[in-house]
Amino acid sequence: MKNPYVPDKKVRCVVVDGRHCDVANSLKKIGIEVVMTERHSSLYEAISYHPDIIMHNVGDGQVVLAPDINGNFVKKIKDLNLDVIFGKTVLGRNYPDNIAYNVARLGDYAFHNLKYTDPVLRGVLEKKGVKFIHVKQGYTKCNIAIVDNISFITSDAGIYKTASKEGFDCLLIEQGCIKLDGFDYGFIGGASGLIDKDVFCVAGDLRYHNEYKKIIDFLKYKNKEIIFLSSGEVKDIGSIIPLY
Repeated sequence: MKNPYVPDKKVRCVVVDGRHCDVANSLKKIGIEVVMTERHSSLYEAISYHPDIIMHNVGDGQVVLAPDINGNFVKKIKDLNLDVIFGKTVLGRNYPDNIAYNVARLGDYAFHNLKYTDPVLRGVLEKKGVKFIHVKQGYTKCNIAIVDNISFITSDAGIYKTASKEGFDCLLIEQGCIKLDGFDYGFIGGASGLIDKDVFCVAGDLRYHNEYKKIIDFLKYKNKEIIFLSSGEVKDIGSIIPLY
């Protein structure tokens, strides 16, 4: 895939937090292979398995991984015949030491706090023609639920303001209503992912979100089919990241 986060056809394989077998099993039932992450010992527990913290799929069969990532997970990626590129930034426990790879890419644009973007990841994406847009938020992928190349959902007012000025079609929702163990709430981007051009998947049931109708209406306006991958409240699992 040229742009993994906005696939142009059905995804065959994704990465999911290694603790969420319910989500993985739902994806397998619809014919998608699932690679489960391994725990990263340097990260705090809530995000220690989160794909969007430890990696970024840059497309064209290349995946950028944190250099201190679990060896078993590296092997899983290499066994898929994907080209592994190791970033420069070693991950640390707390913000901003854990955000280097948490870049939100929509088509030819990527959002991140550019003070902390891993230089290898940034260089690879820029060589592919991707233009970076600076925002204050460091957990950018967590905060952006990608809908298409010009559209997304976020609860971050700063991202919303910057992206709207750049011409993106964004839906701003209230913070909260998304589970992340150990924290008051998680984020909509970390709870979702596209598995086909027009299929938007959610870890949990959006009907548990206070702004359910607002979110559903936006997704329907964008002609997306919506699949709830698990029952109960929506949960931040570090994104559902397509591999190929």
